[in-house]
Amino acid sequence: MRKSLAAMLAASMMATPLMAQQSAMVPDDGDWPLYARDHAGQRFAPLADITPENVDQLQHAWTFRLRPDGGGGILAGTVPVVVDGVMYMPLGDAVVALEAHTGRELWRHAVEGATIRRSVTYWPGDGERAPRLFYSKGNALVAINAANGSLASEFGDGGVMEFEGTAYSYPPSIFRNVLVIGALTPEISEGPSGNSRAFDARTGEKLWEFDVIPQPGQVGHETWHDDGWRNRPGANMWVWYTTADVETGLIFMTLGSPGPNYWGGDRPGANLFGNSVVAVDAETGEYRWHFQTIHHDLWDWDLPAPPVLVDVEVNGETIPALAETGKPGLMYILDRRTGEPVHGVNEMLVAAADVPGEYYHPTQPIPVKPEPLSRMWWDPTDVVTAEDTNAEHAAACRDLLASYGGTFFNSGPFTPFFFHEEGDPPRASINLPHNGGSNWGGSAVDPTTGYIYVNTSESGSIGWIEARDPEGNYGRGTSGSAQPYDRGSLSGPGAYSSFSASFTDENGRNVNLPCIRPPWGRLVAVDGNTGEVAWASKLGTTPELGEDKQDTGSNNTFGGPMVTAGGLVFIGATSDGILRAFDSETGELVWSEQLDYAAMTIPMSYRGADGRQYIAVLATGSAFGPPVLGPDRRPANNEMLITWALPE
Repeated sequence: MRKSLAAMLAASMMATPLMAQQSAMVPDDGDWPLYARDHAGQRFAPLADITPENVDQLQHAWTFRLRPDGGGGILAGTVPVVVDGVMYMPLGDAVVALEAHTGRELWRHAVEGATIRRSVTYWPGDGERAPRLFYSKGNALVAINAANGSLASEFGDGGVMEFEGTAYSYPPSIFRNVLVIGALTPEISEGPSGNSRAFDARTGEKLWEFDVIPQPGQVGHETWHDDGWRNRPGANMWVWYTTADVETGLIFMTLGSPGPNYWGGDRPGANLFGNSVVAVDAETGEYRWHFQTIHHDLWDWDLPAPPVLVDVEVNGETIPALAETGKPGLMYILDRRTGEPVHGVNEMLVAAADVPGEYYHPTQPIPVKPEPLSRMWWDPTDVVTAEDTNAEHAAACRDLLASYGGTFFNSGPFTPFFFHEEGDPPRASINLPHNGGSNWGGSAVDPTTGYIYVNTSESGSIGWIEARDPEGNYGRGTSGSAQPYDRGSLSGPGAYSSFSASFTDENGRNVNLPCIRPPWGRLVAVDGNTGEVAWASKLGTTPELGEDKQDTGSNNTFGGPMVTAGGLVFIGATSDGILRAFDSETGELVWSEQLDYAAMTIPMSYRGADGRQYIAVLATGSAFGPPVLGPDRRPANNEMLITWALPE
């Protein structure tokens, strides 16, 4: 029976403050107020003006150059936020507010002493305080007024709140009145803490700190043997946003691997909370549950993107769930109330190697469903042929394989790397996938169907573990590490050798491509209700191979999908510089546009003040070929926000 207006008004007056806050945390349909649009991280735009039937009518609406002085590239991954027809965006040295349907600049806030990127955090206010934007300067959070870009003087010290501990250079996550930050730690044996911290969005007061390496007496401490927990860096939330459950008040932190990356002999045990999704109370930081995706990580397969939340139907029951993806190319669908797997996870025996002093965890968690989204097995038949690419590339791949003795060791998921002493014949492992799987681009969800969309890349990481050369460069963040062993290969120290080889194309350019057979990139739709793959489509091309062979799929590590109520999945991410739209139900490619730069981020959609639905994405870096040159023959600016809309 329909309630009377008086009854509804009475009910609304009796609503608790928490209920009112929860209502305010649901975005208006036309807004995009958070990095992934909503606290669930769904990247679902509930706008249906643009459909598979009319998407080919999209036209450029307006563009905005982020760095008119040129020299771009640092803002890859940036996603603006849009609230009430105003777009807010970091420019590296400034925050800018734009009219979202025209690109007209409304105000600009200059940033000194830091470079800000990825996004800004929008806080709608609390009734007493006006809406604010937040960004991080590495060791301080800054609050500015959303109306004009001036400092919000009530926050911290005149709008700036310096925080102690490890630096964090990305915008804080927001949940109600709580700001949450992670930490950026070096990848060494001993170093600064990777703890997550939270602050009051109104005042800057510190609210809590979560020990990502469990201390004595805390949950998970028993997984660190031989005092391996002491002074241990890593297991940090390095990505720039978290997701949260509005109903339960839980936030879900995705944590990386403990330091150092490829040798863990001084940290035996499963190493919680490394490589884990950890649910904590947003207001207090109190631990609720965890799920570890890798025990004792030896591959640098830390969790990048936060989980995406979706309700699924299993055997007639609605289960509030989340889906977590990562670099191994596996998807874990968990009950977000408890962390228990929805479609099953088995602890599977995995291989061990022979590195001196190393601890090898005997099992690793492998989902029953979904099936692996990337290849995890390799044998010598999975090497490109001239028919796949060209004769020159295929020969280079065979030569590379021959240089390692004609084969690699591979035992499927979580293949270990063996010890190599100088002067020994090469004995290398190949571990698939290399550098993802799925990386920080993460997943999008259509909550009306339960479909989860994620892009994956394919390649193979090759090499061994060697005695660490004090003069060797073992990668970013590893300088000064006291670990005795680290990754290496025939290419020298470091973990970046992949099973890929180069050839020279007809334009004289050096082209490096994977040596495993295509496809090298896919966009995958998983039905969260069943755990089955609904469809998988190639994502990306290799133009250097010519029209007859370029449909290979390509690396798409740095970007992710966005889905709309109109039935479309938009994604850039690929190095070929093409923005694409797929039919969200079938996976059919229904629209694409070649950009001057690659869209290495997440597209977004919003409704402008003129009533139209807009698609927007940041394109950065030269997508292909030589640098784009400006009128003075210097490299032109290569960071541009591009928007599209249907004709008026």
